Amino acid sequence: MTSSAPLKVVIVGGVAGGMSAAARLRRLDDTARIVIFEKGPEVSYANCGLPYFVGGVIADRESLLLQTPESLHRRFRLDVRVRHEVVRIDTERMRVEVVNLVSGARTTESYDRLILAAGARPRRDEPAGGVPVRSLRTVDDAVEIATALDRPGVPVVVVGGGYTGLEAVENLVARDASVTLVQRGPQVLSPLDAEMAAQVLEAVRGRGVDVRLGVEVADVQKGVVELTDGTSVSAELIVDASGVVPETRLAADAGLVLGATGGIQVDEACRTSAPHVFAVGDGVEKTELVGGDAALITMAGLANRHGRMVADVIAGRSESARPALGTGIVEVFGLAAAKTGWSERQLRAAHRDFYVVHVHPGSHAGYYPGAETVSIKLLADPVSDRILGAQIVGRDGVDKRIDVIATAMHAGLAAGELAHLELAYAPQFGSAKDAVNIADYVAENTRTGTTASLQWHELAAALQGGATLVDVRSPAEFAAGAIPDAVNVPLDELRERFEELPAGPLVVHCQVGLRGHIATRLLLQHGFDACNLDGGYRTWRDGTAV
Repeated sequence: MTSSAPLKVVIVGGVAGGMSAAARLRRLDDTARIVIFEKGPEVSYANCGLPYFVGGVIADRESLLLQTPESLHRRFRLDVRVRHEVVRIDTERMRVEVVNLVSGARTTESYDRLILAAGARPRRDEPAGGVPVRSLRTVDDAVEIATALDRPGVPVVVVGGGYTGLEAVENLVARDASVTLVQRGPQVLSPLDAEMAAQVLEAVRGRGVDVRLGVEVADVQKGVVELTDGTSVSAELIVDASGVVPETRLAADAGLVLGATGGIQVDEACRTSAPHVFAVGDGVEKTELVGGDAALITMAGLANRHGRMVADVIAGRSESARPALGTGIVEVFGLAAAKTGWSERQLRAAHRDFYVVHVHPGSHAGYYPGAETVSIKLLADPVSDRILGAQIVGRDGVDKRIDVIATAMHAGLAAGELAHLELAYAPQFGSAKDAVNIADYVAENTRTGTTASLQWHELAAALQGGATLVDVRSPAEFAAGAIPDAVNVPLDELRERFEELPAGPLVVHCQVGLRGHIATRLLLQHGFDACNLDGGYRTWRDGTAV
């Protein structure tokens, strides 16, 4: 009786996708031959922890190394070859050509199944010049950046104000660097809408960071970075966080089909266009949940899950990747900002119908010490009530609220179901009406027409059209900051002062929306034409600050 030869699986690239596939496959098939080629010196490291090594939060470099080739061989009998680069794939003969980057030797390796997990590479838009440039993609990157910060006040330019750029900024400031953040777009953290990102910008500038919006690096001279607006800043180091592009050169050379996004095109099981070849990670297109289209979503969680799924498929199980939401979170100087699904900007660009609400509840019961304001933006379809996206910014409880909404989206819950979710409550953790419940109470008022609302960016047009703005906050709040041309009639005096209100449409607002809602309902029941400024003064202030 003869037994079949063990399956041979070659994996190109380690870290999240590649190593998840390798470890899962070994757990499912102890006879498989699993070979991993990684061109860098480490095959399994905490790339999301790199900024925090720079800042000293993670003090020991070795803490970033999750596994080594030796530990992986001892536990899983994996054949891990670091500093080996796969330079060619022959899909017909089912083999790869490999270069040993230490010796220069070239060899070929056959495969029964091939997994591409090469990830992405830095975009590198900035010109080369007289200032060293580092990205934050490898352990060596983080070590070199940390080493360059050899004294207080080292001038550093960070290019890109996304997740990685903001984490870099925070940790460079922690090392007493003099930081300039250069952002191509009009705001930091572009996955969020402008009024939500404004709080992040305020937090960054509040720590002394010189933020330059709407500019790019035009030229780099010795010790100087010149920007496209004609200004220049001193720099001894540039940290490139301008984004990444899929690493697809190997796949393209092998004739694999690339999608319209530039990533490797795969099916629901991450199979490529070539037989027996799979692809996972940042270099691969994902199906996006809200629009149903292919998208590049570079999240470590997706890479890990897809690597595990591919191992299941290779082992004979029936599995498929779920559509992706792009759920993400970042913390900068104690302020967390998170999103899931689409932003208002994306929905408008796609000409999608939607409604939006802003709320600013407490992170937990207000009577319990330490409650912080949590700003929530919820977007939903006006017909189906399908949740289309959410954004949350605050200093406490942001992560669990975005995860609740992301879970609801994944499960297909309508926005109206958020009000009915039974969420854990004790005064130090939340309120009897959780922030997520409150967001849907306001959404329910909007979608049912109980209270008409106006968005912050629609206010100017409404006032120009003849509406009157009524501020129902207290006189002290009004004096501390008010929207121009607003009339202050405190809520508790409103009934007695109806006669002061002019005829015609009224736009009512308070600080965050609740008192505005109460006032609007009161006015509507007394025959006034009134609507509530969604999110109140706070949302208007943040939206007009950028």
